[in-house]
Amino acid sequence: MKRRAFGLGLLATAGIGGCTSSTSKFRRYNGPEVTSIVVNKGARRMYLLHNEEVLKDYTVDLGFAPVGDKKIEGDGKTPEGTYLINRRNPNSSYHLSIGISYPNSRDIAEAQAMGKKPGGEIFIHGEPNQTRERRRAKKTRDWTAGCIAVKNEEIEEIYAMVRDGTLITLRP
Repeated sequence: MKRRAFGLGLLATAGIGGCTSSTSKFRRYNGPEVTSIVVNKGARRMYLLHNEEVLKDYTVDLGFAPVGDKKIEGDGKTPEGTYLINRRNPNSSYHLSIGISYPNSRDIAEAQAMGKKPGGEIFIHGEPNQTRERRRAKKTRDWTAGCIAVKNEEIEEIYAMVRDGTLITLRP
């Protein structure tokens, strides 16, 4: 069994044999429950956890201005903080998407204090559905408007594994 350093301790990793699919983008997952998600923005990594065990990890792309916390609409930043997975969109402009509960009351208050809107519509999603946008995304690191992007095959797996209500922590 491989061991991987994560946070303050070591976490055991496990393979995912529980995702199955035929030709549909909708997979089924029968493995351990994903109890939380951690995104390490600086490392461009996202971890799906069952308690302290890393089930899967992914390389991610972020907003086009990835350093720092999202403060206002249009700043191109990916939020930092703790949120919930609160919705899913199988008919997204991207290959599947899972919504994050940004903005929370703190985010709204910070933006209002600057006389601005906090923005919203932050998702974990796959590649753009439109060919032109997909080509642009493949050439550019951190191409989203503030979302977390993964490859299409990966979002299919994540979409099956992660349930609404799952805690997500986004770290600098």
